[in-house]
Amino acid sequence: MKKRLLLFLLALLPLVFAVPAEAAKERTFANWGEITDAMDLCLNQAYDAYFRKEVEKAKAFVNDAYFGYYEKEGVERTVMAYISGKRASTVEYQFATIKGLMTEGRPNSEVRAALDNLMKMLREDANQLDGNEDGFLESFVAALIIILREGVEAILVIAAMAAYLIRSNNQTLVRTVYGSAAAAVLASIAAAFAMQKIFSISGASQEILEGASMLMATVVLFLVSNWMFAKAEAEAWKEYISRQVRSAVTRGSSFALGAAAFLAVFREGAETILFYQGMLAGREGDSTPIWLGFGVGCAALAVIFVLVRYGSLKIPIRPFFLGTSILMYIMAVAFAGGGIKELQEGDVIGVTPVDFVQSIDILGVYPTLETLLPQAVLVVLALGSILYYRIRIRRGFTA
Repeated sequence: MKKRLLLFLLALLPLVFAVPAEAAKERTFANWGEITDAMDLCLNQAYDAYFRKEVEKAKAFVNDAYFGYYEKEGVERTVMAYISGKRASTVEYQFATIKGLMTEGRPNSEVRAALDNLMKMLREDANQLDGNEDGFLESFVAALIIILREGVEAILVIAAMAAYLIRSNNQTLVRTVYGSAAAAVLASIAAAFAMQKIFSISGASQEILEGASMLMATVVLFLVSNWMFAKAEAEAWKEYISRQVRSAVTRGSSFALGAAAFLAVFREGAETILFYQGMLAGREGDSTPIWLGFGVGCAALAVIFVLVRYGSLKIPIRPFFLGTSILMYIMAVAFAGGGIKELQEGDVIGVTPVDFVQSIDILGVYPTLETLLPQAVLVVLALGSILYYRIRIRRGFTA
């Protein structure tokens, strides 16, 4: 496991130090309003191209506005930090909706109205962000919330894995989980730095990488949570521990637990760094409140980890395993929605709006058919697993 992680980190080094030739030519912006002006120009060019029946060219201009400015200049992540994740999702889907209207060949007036609505939202957000730019308290609170929001998810997974290994008399394998988490921190820093340099050429690549990482985490979390639920229902848990768990953890589950730890921390770490990059870009003059918020957040996460990690060991086996399993099911569903959303932003998967659904960013719920369907499948599979294991227990079988 350690050897694989080391090879992964070494493979990232060429990306980290590779600087695209276009970097020296990048334009700098004084405020968020100037970035919005640049997007306005792209979107008007998109409409002009669509008016001339040049659909692909029109969609390319929309992509330029999204990937070249909204993503690359940190607008999306700064909106999430200072305004809300729901607002960022709404704007992102408006970009996707416009491209969908163009693909369908909808009337010019309909496309124009959608573009105007998007520009209205972008302008409102720019005005709000520029108004918050000098706020010390706002920057501090935003930085604190980001590190807490992203860090708690990873901590819950790591603490659950460590507690499980200790409960099953496999204390020595706790190092695997902690080692995977530490390697993921280093990998997330390297990957985020690489993405900033390499994927600035093509914002779609960044979205695809993030989406693939989240979907991988979905699979691992779902399998591990299903396994833990089965063990929580076993009447002969202690016998199973003494006979099988050491061999099972060493050969199979050890890798699954390590992978879950690595992916959870890697995903959250890379995303956190990207959030902070956007915030720092908005406060080039004084980044003190951001770093102060980051420091306080890290200290709070350390306390949270100790409370979760050592507090969970006092919980009886069955409630602990059931609670951990349910938590991982929920996280798997959230990661599935978030992963599909990233792939939609990378133009890998289409967008079919579902108007009656509201975005719930923390649960990975977004108003599109493509994100909701896999989440519904996961929910059905989870309920099926629960029913299956309950039937086995009633019939006298153990896991």
